[in-house]
Amino acid sequence: MRLPMQQKLLSIIALSLVAALVVAAWTWTRAPTFSVLFTNVSERDGGHIIAALQQLNVPFKFSDSGGAILVPQQQVHELRMRLASQGLPKGGLVGFELMETQKLGMSQFIEQINFQRALEGELSRSIQSLAAVQGARVHLAIPKQTGFLRDDQKPSASVVLNVAPGRSLDPNQVAGIAHMVAASVPHLPAANVSVIDQNGSLLSSEKGNGRGAGLDASQLKYVQEIEAIYVRRIETILAPLLGPGNFRAQVTADIDFSQSEQVAETYKPNPPTEASIRSQQVSEDGSGKPAAAGVPGALSNQPPVPATAPITAPPAPGTPGAAAGATAPGATAGVSAAAQGRRDATTHYELDKTIRHVRQPVGAIKRLSAAVVVNHRKDVGGDGKASFKPMSAKEMTQINDLVKEAMGYNKDRGDSLNVQNTPFATGDKQEVEATPFWKNPTLIGWVLEGLKYLVFAGLAGYLFFGVVKPFLRKLMERAATLPEPPPPGSLAYEGGPGSPASYDHKVQAARDLARQEPKAVAMVIKDWVGGNQPAGKVQ
Repeated sequence: MRLPMQQKLLSIIALSLVAALVVAAWTWTRAPTFSVLFTNVSERDGGHIIAALQQLNVPFKFSDSGGAILVPQQQVHELRMRLASQGLPKGGLVGFELMETQKLGMSQFIEQINFQRALEGELSRSIQSLAAVQGARVHLAIPKQTGFLRDDQKPSASVVLNVAPGRSLDPNQVAGIAHMVAASVPHLPAANVSVIDQNGSLLSSEKGNGRGAGLDASQLKYVQEIEAIYVRRIETILAPLLGPGNFRAQVTADIDFSQSEQVAETYKPNPPTEASIRSQQVSEDGSGKPAAAGVPGALSNQPPVPATAPITAPPAPGTPGAAAGATAPGATAGVSAAAQGRRDATTHYELDKTIRHVRQPVGAIKRLSAAVVVNHRKDVGGDGKASFKPMSAKEMTQINDLVKEAMGYNKDRGDSLNVQNTPFATGDKQEVEATPFWKNPTLIGWVLEGLKYLVFAGLAGYLFFGVVKPFLRKLMERAATLPEPPPPGSLAYEGGPGSPASYDHKVQAARDLARQEPKAVAMVIKDWVGGNQPAGKVQ
């Protein structure tokens, strides 16, 4: 098919334009989506990061405000790990690597300052490793040690935290930071560590976080766990009886978190028959002669019987209640009694003493309060219609007893239980989604990616069906109106003079041309007639 030069040029231009548009659309759809690699980096760290990205041949750009470095989204995590292996970003903090550049002749004061800077930098890096912390600064106040104990001062520290947006630190995390700093500095108590956030709010205040009032997040969590345990017990015992969804149970626990320790020291009187001697001292003097005293006679000159445990000693001989003929031990009649002078005895008895240490358990249950709501029983009649009827008194008593056993009801402790039978509200259930599906970031990303391919497919379809195909159709129609050339190798194609094939072809071509362009043929014939064309020679 032979086409005029103008049509060939238009075809080439049209195809080139279509190809350029297809390539541009494909490049646009394959353009990478940039995401944040690092934000709020120092100028020194930013220069090192850009140099590393250039060495890795990774495209990058800056955000509109210039505070973030953007890289292709699919390479964010890989680049962060590769840059972290190179120690980037350093965050502008120096650690113990500062001690590697010590100069000769440095004074002890400079060495101490460098050590303190290195310790502060290492603590800041450790705190920044927490998920909720974006940045941290640690300031240590370490007093100079002296040889006088009375002048000894404890070190102190302050920590400034830059908490990530939308995140917060609970009291346990703040206490963990304070204890980590205190454990890293010798003789630093955790009470001397102050922690504040980027807004200047004091996070380590005992009064603010409830520790001074005896409240703690762990205690509140313990109360919730205790209440949840009792609720599960009630639900487990009632679910087979009533069915799921036909009852609701709530338990409130009063927990005693007070810490008390009692020490008692008790003294009791000694029973006469159970007394024990601690020590005894006896002093006797037998050098002098016995002095006459009392009623003359042998019985009045007898010494008293030595006291022994028990306290009540047996009566002396000759006194009322003494056995007839009884003689005091250790004394003889006659000469032995007369030879004894003086005898003193001191006896110390043990006292009954009881020391008791009583420590009350922490977290003991003082009182339980439970409330249970039971739905009316569903009754299906003979016609197939369902109706709800209240439960009988026997059934309610059974449920009440089961709940008491499940919760460990203790009347002396002051526990209370309230079980009610009432119909539940039958409203339409409305499912509330935390986040609408059209606001899901993942879904939005998929939609945007799909729109790219749809736009590319629509543009390619429009170019093919709206531009290329109509243009090719017109070219085919135009070519169909032109005479077809003879096949190569034929006599007509060779155009040999005087050949029959050449003559017939020319005649047929003249007929076709006269049929299609009669005016042009008439003009040619007119020129032939008016000219000097030799007769008998046909071109």
